[in-house]
Amino acid sequence: MKHLLSFSLALGLSASMVNAACYADYKAKQEDPLRLHYGVAQIDGECSVGAAQQELPGKLASDGWTLLNVLSVFDDAGLDERKESAGDYFLRY
Repeated sequence: MKHLLSFSLALGLSASMVNAACYADYKAKQEDPLRLHYGVAQIDGECSVGAAQQELPGKLASDGWTLLNVLSVFDDAGLDERKESAGDYFLRY
């Protein structure tokens, strides 16, 4: 019975982690003239830098931006501290 309870708890925690929001902060550029921006975007897939590096280029390209790098990934707890720095690019993509 203890093992079943432990398994149920672990399964519940895994499910809640899968449903947790994921965000990435990144840097992007445009050419002619050169423009740079720092932004925060929601990531739909796996919450990892690698997943963000795969997902963001398509989102950014729609407005002519090229991803330079993903700085980090984080959950809701990291949003407020990045909002001012991201400005117009806070959750735009």
